[in-house]
Amino acid sequence: MNKGEFIKAIAAKAGITDKDAGKAFDAMAAVVADALKEGDKVQLAGFGTFELKSKPERDGINPLTGEKVKIKASKAPSLKFGKTYKDLFN
Repeated sequence: MNKGEFIKAIAAKAGITDKDAGKAFDAMAAVVADALKEGDKVQLAGFGTFELKSKPERDGINPLTGEKVKIKASKAPSLKFGKTYKDLFN
């Protein structure tokens, strides 16, 4: 399922237009990104928790040349699904 199909499915479930569902999806994504940039977690009860995780600097190998390279420290968004949501599939 791609973004367009996802938005159409949301619109159908909620009984709203595709345009409104798209706006709601974009707004949700922006709110989560803004919160993560500010260092906050976003906890959605019954779904999961979005948070920003720090990855330390590490050594890597260029697969083309075999040369060792340093991979810079970075931050990556993550989503940990909650128990209630996981239980829907088992």
